Amino acid sequence: MGVKSRRASDAELIGRSLTGEAEAFVEMVLRHESAIGAFLVRRVGRDTAEDLLGEVWVAAFAARKTYDQQYPDARPWLYTVALNQVRHHWRSQPPEDLVPDLNEQGGAWDPWPMVQMRVDAQAVFRDALAGLRSDEREVLTLVAGEDLTAADAARVLGIPAGTARRLLHQARETLRGTPEVAALLTELNSVRGSR
Repeated sequence: MGVKSRRASDAELIGRSLTGEAEAFVEMVLRHESAIGAFLVRRVGRDTAEDLLGEVWVAAFAARKTYDQQYPDARPWLYTVALNQVRHHWRSQPPEDLVPDLNEQGGAWDPWPMVQMRVDAQAVFRDALAGLRSDEREVLTLVAGEDLTAADAARVLGIPAGTARRLLHQARETLRGTPEVAALLTELNSVRGSR
């Protein structure tokens, strides 16, 4: 039997790229391209995300010597780079262009009768999220939408892990306490129970 080779961590790949092995950085990019691309699509729409994704990789490559190699997984760092690119993009846009075209947000319209409930649910959650403080919304979005831990979300946002956990807890409590969200969750649970 052959010996199974150990997969290099992202930190190791970044380290190797710093010693001149450019293919190591490409390998790390390939690991995270889908996740970072999906993050960008959700933030700025498909067309803009395709443009920004290249900028994320260029910025990450340029900043790779600042990567803290004590963290084996570079995904939170890459989210930080991507979030910075999104913020730069938003700052460079005229105010009227900041509202994305819903047709660019990906996915086809659902043809089934549940569409109205889904649209209502999205509106309720969007309104509830808009009611959160921006720091609570960022942590919640990274944890719930990007499947990061609270500690990883803290790394992305440059805040202490305890602060991220507190913000996540506050956001969840605020959402649970919103009457529209509570009513929607009750309605969704009753629909699931009737199937």
